[in-house]
Amino acid sequence: MKGLGLIGKKMGMTTIFARDGSKVPVTVLKVGPCPVIQIKKYEKDGYEALQLGFEPIKEKKVSKPQKGHQIKAGKGFYRHLKEFRTDGVDKYQVGQELGVDLFNVGEKVKITGRSKGRGFAGVMKRWNFGGSPDSHGHHKVHRATGSIGQCADPSRVFKGKRMPGHMGNVQHTYKNVEILDVRKEEGLILVKGQVPGAKNSIVYIRKQS
Repeated sequence: MKGLGLIGKKMGMTTIFARDGSKVPVTVLKVGPCPVIQIKKYEKDGYEALQLGFEPIKEKKVSKPQKGHQIKAGKGFYRHLKEFRTDGVDKYQVGQELGVDLFNVGEKVKITGRSKGRGFAGVMKRWNFGGSPDSHGHHKVHRATGSIGQCADPSRVFKGKRMPGHMGNVQHTYKNVEILDVRKEEGLILVKGQVPGAKNSIVYIRKQS
């Protein structure tokens, strides 16, 4: 269905062999099962969506508002909740579990994750600057930013100038990611190439419209 997806966890990367014998890098995702915690309908909420849960936790670790919200589904309590806007929510029920069988081998999906945080980084690491020459006359400025502004006109630094600063820890979405294998018994999905995030980080895998 359009926009429907699941919540998962990035387990890491490995390689598999394709049918032609080529070696293909893959990312292993532990996906679901994701119970339906709430159903949003157009008549009441103005849009249609499914709110799914992922990663069960103990009741004592859930706040009172979340406890009252999640207990209605009767499927326990979950650490992560995520809404997926989609059409045709009438065929789903609160408490119904969705798993990896939602996706098929060869399907192209969108995967959203949060990239690794790199802290404060200079321009060479953050923006791949070449740095200053190492020749005679350059004194400890090899990794420095260099000139950043203009002279009398416009006499300021333009917004968006590539400079040192916080690197990583931002949300990214990769499109057209190919699913190479779906292992229902283990709840695993193997996708081609890399996806954003560190090991054990949360990712959202969605069908492409």
